[in-house]
Amino acid sequence: MLIKRPGDIAPSEITPRTLFDQRRDFLRQSGAGLIAGAALWAGLPSGARAASLGALSKSAFSTMEEMTPRKDVTSYNNFYEFGTDKADPAERAGVMKTRPWTVRIEGLVNKPRTFDIDEILRMAPLEERIYRLRCVEAWSMVIPWVGFPLSALLKQVDPQGSAKYVQFISHYDPKIMSRLPVLDWPYREGLRLDEAMHPLTLLTVGLYGETLPNQNGAPVRIVVPWKYGFKSAKSIVTIRLLEKQPETSWNMAGPEEYGFYSNVNPEVDHPRWSQARERRIGEFRKRPTLPFNGYADQVASLYSSMDLKRQF
Repeated sequence: MLIKRPGDIAPSEITPRTLFDQRRDFLRQSGAGLIAGAALWAGLPSGARAASLGALSKSAFSTMEEMTPRKDVTSYNNFYEFGTDKADPAERAGVMKTRPWTVRIEGLVNKPRTFDIDEILRMAPLEERIYRLRCVEAWSMVIPWVGFPLSALLKQVDPQGSAKYVQFISHYDPKIMSRLPVLDWPYREGLRLDEAMHPLTLLTVGLYGETLPNQNGAPVRIVVPWKYGFKSAKSIVTIRLLEKQPETSWNMAGPEEYGFYSNVNPEVDHPRWSQARERRIGEFRKRPTLPFNGYADQVASLYSSMDLKRQF
């Protein structure tokens, strides 16, 4: 059996996109290949497209808005471990290895456990959810994410009654990632447990029907669509359930600018710019920012007793 290293693969040997899509359509029609070949694509050159995630159900949570082109979604990113310019992650994140990869769930759980990424891929039926992602810098995208509710993973470890919060810790390797003191590494984020268990909170393993590119948080991240984008932690290696509110990276760096909750709220401005309007990537004119990023009907009840201008 001949096994080629990534550097040995010529562009001419990579399956053409048209044939790749035909195979994916066949898998969908036959009901096979929920996670077709995800591990086989790990470490391929950046010119090779990510593996198809196979048959995906369409989610009722999806917006009907026009999707942002894949090129923009994968080339305009915030991933400060690979640089502060929006183009840096796409240029630099390819060096991060996403196999092998494990996610440890610990803290206030009755069944602490370490999950291999391929266990996660097999855990629940994958679905495509077209979500808005709103960034704190007043730009937004509409992205077809692939994954399943984070609650399905958390239920596997049986959270204790005293658990009130969930902390996410991202991968950090100083050999390949930034050592600049932009933030206190590794990257940390957190949610209240009821937020983490909400059906809108997605444990995400792909976009556009393919596994996540490195710059978008491979191989596993969360997406919390009613919050600003930095709350959706990328490249997660540890999930910790806690009784007290955890420290989070941006809140530690600028507590007057980045609150723990960071719900999209047009009435709460960032100290250096307004959040009342946003610009969709690819559009010239700005549009009004929607409360909770347009998901108020689903999540506003989580905060009914809170002053969202003070607890921002």
